[in-house]
Amino acid sequence: MCHTKIFNSQHEPSCKFQLPICHYSIVLVIIIIVYYCKKCQQKHHPISLKFNSKRPKLYHSFLHSDDLMALKGFLINTGGGFPQLDWGQLNFKHLGSVYKVRVGSVSVSSDENPSNSTADLQKSVDKRESSVTKKVQKGPLSVTDFSTSSTNHSKVRISFKGLAGAYSEEAALKAYPQCETFPCEEFEDTFKAVELWLADRAILPIENSLSGCIHRNYDLLLRHRLHIVGEIQLAVNFSLLALPGVRLEQLERVLSHPQGLDQCNAFLNKLGVLRESVDDAAGASQLVASNRMMDAGIIASARAAELYGFNILAERIQDDCGNITRFLVLARDPIIPRTDKPFKTSIVFTLDEGPGMLFKALAVFALRDINLTKIESRPQRNQLLRVVDDSNTGTSKYFDYLFYIDFEASMAEPRAQYALRHLQEFATFLRVLGCYPMDTSV
Repeated sequence: MCHTKIFNSQHEPSCKFQLPICHYSIVLVIIIIVYYCKKCQQKHHPISLKFNSKRPKLYHSFLHSDDLMALKGFLINTGGGFPQLDWGQLNFKHLGSVYKVRVGSVSVSSDENPSNSTADLQKSVDKRESSVTKKVQKGPLSVTDFSTSSTNHSKVRISFKGLAGAYSEEAALKAYPQCETFPCEEFEDTFKAVELWLADRAILPIENSLSGCIHRNYDLLLRHRLHIVGEIQLAVNFSLLALPGVRLEQLERVLSHPQGLDQCNAFLNKLGVLRESVDDAAGASQLVASNRMMDAGIIASARAAELYGFNILAERIQDDCGNITRFLVLARDPIIPRTDKPFKTSIVFTLDEGPGMLFKALAVFALRDINLTKIESRPQRNQLLRVVDDSNTGTSKYFDYLFYIDFEASMAEPRAQYALRHLQEFATFLRVLGCYPMDTSV
């Protein structure tokens, strides 16, 4: 009995079982691939990374490209290279994927004594693991943890908007005291500097405790593909600066960034001078110094006075002493989330129009006792309006909004993973902007 009927060129039925030549080629390729994979697995290559005989070998399974990038970031952050790994076993989760890194047995070459290699290796691993454990920091992470990480063995280059003396530079120096700063003209230039490998990190102010959010910077987070790897909370203290020899009563105008003028409103009202907005307070300092503007004062940092040779006429002139600016640290690669320290996760998502949609989105966090620290909505620039059919009102127009949320949980925690999986059920778009240690220094 024939199982497959194949018709020849004369359209005559044939009972002979045949396969096209391309099918045989596919079968042959599959056999070769299976054979090669088995052979590679026996030799621990290429899916293993082999060290010398006195080092453990690292095994990992085939991962997605994003997973490999995350694993690469972990290896760099935990010792600057593969030979420094001394963890016996590490399990961590990232966006629902489980990674496992384990130390395996070590093959000994013929020129070494195999009798005591395994025992010596185990003793060495135990000893060094113990020393690593003793060095693990207790308590919450602070911004100073950035400066003690292995990435600071070499000088980190950080891009920021403005000139030397800007508060963004001050935030960069707080996180990385030994860093090399890279000034940029615009906020978007700080992103491009990292993307083009001109800088290792970017510092981006995102919100102020008095003035609120910097909306355009939220748009930049979505437009570019950099990852949030840290946050810095900087106490901003404004000072009134002037050229040497200028007295307070001689001032006729004060220059500063619009936020600086706004946050020192009460002081400026008493002073009774003209206010001039500039794009950057540190840039205004350079302008006044170069043109010898004797009737002008600048609201800037005390560091700007030191850099540009100004006298400080008044200090801490802001309306509220609790003036805190939050900065984000951005990098090309994400960092590996942890569960032993306080972490924060930032996401952006969109929702369909409908009653209770935002309530449902926020409920996925409340159901799992996840604290939301920030929620911000921004209209989508590429699609401000859309037409929908509403049975009650007919055809209506609605704004399409992006929702930015920060919550206190690490992506290594199952509750955070479950919350995002739940959110994906009714979100039309979801992106994790970063998972990073919280700054508890302020």
